[in-house]
Amino acid sequence: MPSVNAPAAPASRPLTRSDYKTLSLSALGGALEFYDFIIFVFFATVVGKLFFPADMPDWLRQLQTFGLFAAGYLARPLGGVVMAHFGDLLGRKKMFTLSIFLMAVPTLIMGLLPTYAQIGIWAPLALLLLRVIQGAAIGGEVPGAWVFVAEHVPHRHVGYACGTLTSGLTAGILIGSLVATLINSVYSAEEVQGYAWRIPFLLGGIFGLFSVYLRRWLHETPVFAELQLRKQLAEEVPLGVVVREHRPAIVLSMLLTWVLSAGIVVVILMTPSVLQTVYGFDAATSLKANSLAIVCLSVGCILAGRLADRFGAGRTFIVGSILLGVVSWTFYTSLKAHPDWLFPLYAVTGLCVGVIGAVPYVMVNAFPAVVRFTGLSFSYNLAYAIFGGLTPMVVALLMKEDPLGPAYYVVALCVVGLLVGGYLLRQERRLEGQGVAVN
Repeated sequence: MPSVNAPAAPASRPLTRSDYKTLSLSALGGALEFYDFIIFVFFATVVGKLFFPADMPDWLRQLQTFGLFAAGYLARPLGGVVMAHFGDLLGRKKMFTLSIFLMAVPTLIMGLLPTYAQIGIWAPLALLLLRVIQGAAIGGEVPGAWVFVAEHVPHRHVGYACGTLTSGLTAGILIGSLVATLINSVYSAEEVQGYAWRIPFLLGGIFGLFSVYLRRWLHETPVFAELQLRKQLAEEVPLGVVVREHRPAIVLSMLLTWVLSAGIVVVILMTPSVLQTVYGFDAATSLKANSLAIVCLSVGCILAGRLADRFGAGRTFIVGSILLGVVSWTFYTSLKAHPDWLFPLYAVTGLCVGVIGAVPYVMVNAFPAVVRFTGLSFSYNLAYAIFGGLTPMVVALLMKEDPLGPAYYVVALCVVGLLVGGYLLRQERRLEGQGVAVN
């Protein structure tokens, strides 16, 4: 069960102007950093044609291009653990700023890279190196951002703070989708392949560097500052402490990360393709519905965080999992007969996926402050590398047997959410019985 480790600020005080500034700057930076990481996938086809030999078979070119994209995910655990290690020893703010710098610079360089026709094999190799750096950066950014905002606000607002930050991250996906749509609408296919594909990368790099500047105005978290003042920082390698003393928290956090990653991957990233191949919607309609679902997802993250603050994470996961199971099943099973339900059903499904907004609330409280960054980062990035990579393959295999494969997977996900919610609720009631406040 999460251990309650409240920030240094009084738990009862309201959010201040400084708190809202911290949340706004953190969410904005997170959105831009996630945009930088995800924009690659929206231009994968063009990148594949430009950075691999022209005589390469299309299937092999596509495979290698998505291999470059996957390299970013594979680098997440290592980058996350290394940055979290120094975050627990040197400070949250330093790593929080470094992560966005390591994302912005490679994105900017990608927009300037020579193609295969210009420098040969060095082009894909340079792209691979930049994707690895981006993966390391995003591995430190997401857990670092949750820890950073959670340790700035009073404990009774941690859910709202983490939900707001998660909302910013999901908004980065929406920004990437909208920018890709705009580029492909304004420029012809020849212009996109000739030069316009570089614009989203250059914009991402510039805005990312601007976010680095904005983060200069953020302050170190009160929790870390107090640990530093009292000389209570970890006396040994934080990861060793986490693995040795906090295994239940690791398991809990990895299960929650499965819920988070699978919900995003299936409902948000894979479903637009499913809508076209299984249900016969055109690409434009699918992407418009997807954009609406992402907006609702962002709203749902904030709502889930608020509910976790008010009623506890256990009740939030139980109710949210039941709603997501019912709504997602209705969504995938009804569209064949009722294609006109696409927009409202997809919107409500996206809203219900927002239960992930309560995930970081649990994870930041699952580890004591002295190793919080490392514990969260290790669990989150290891699980994301496993489940984020396996989920598309599992869903594809399920769809080979039944077109409702995504529905089965999401429902299974909801069962996991219910079990975790029940466990959290029992622990919350136990702590309440001992007179310990949990929300």
